[in-house]
Amino acid sequence: MEAARRSSKTMIVTEAAHEGTMATLLANPAKMIERGAPHLIRSEDQLDAYTKALYRLTAEPHPTTAQVEAIELLTLLIERYEEEHYSLPTSSPADVLRFLLSQHGLKQRDIATDLGGESVVSEVLSGKRKLNAAHIELLSKRFHVSPAVFFPA
Repeated sequence: MEAARRSSKTMIVTEAAHEGTMATLLANPAKMIERGAPHLIRSEDQLDAYTKALYRLTAEPHPTTAQVEAIELLTLLIERYEEEHYSLPTSSPADVLRFLLSQHGLKQRDIATDLGGESVVSEVLSGKRKLNAAHIELLSKRFHVSPAVFFPA
């Protein structure tokens, strides 16, 4: 009981010290940036450097608490940059299917049995018919893609 109480007091003191340190650090965030703290990515070179740093950190077999925090921060910064610079165009399920057929050198008739006939494939590709859950499951397995690619954006 006494050990548990001491441990609890230690945690409270440690948390208070951490909060005090954070308050001190955040008193001048510009200084943190000047000293090299991670900041918004603004170029491909920075993206490359941050990505390499993230790979090094995620290769650690037993990351420290600080390393886990760095992994989370770098991930957020990289995701933000990539979303702004590499966003994927929105595509309809028919466009995605048309693209996959083209990339695999297939014709409509090649997937007709998967979707229930050539007329169904034609209707899907023309936008007159929507893919159902069974179609999406079969197509995602056939083309080795996430079922999410067949859902409208």
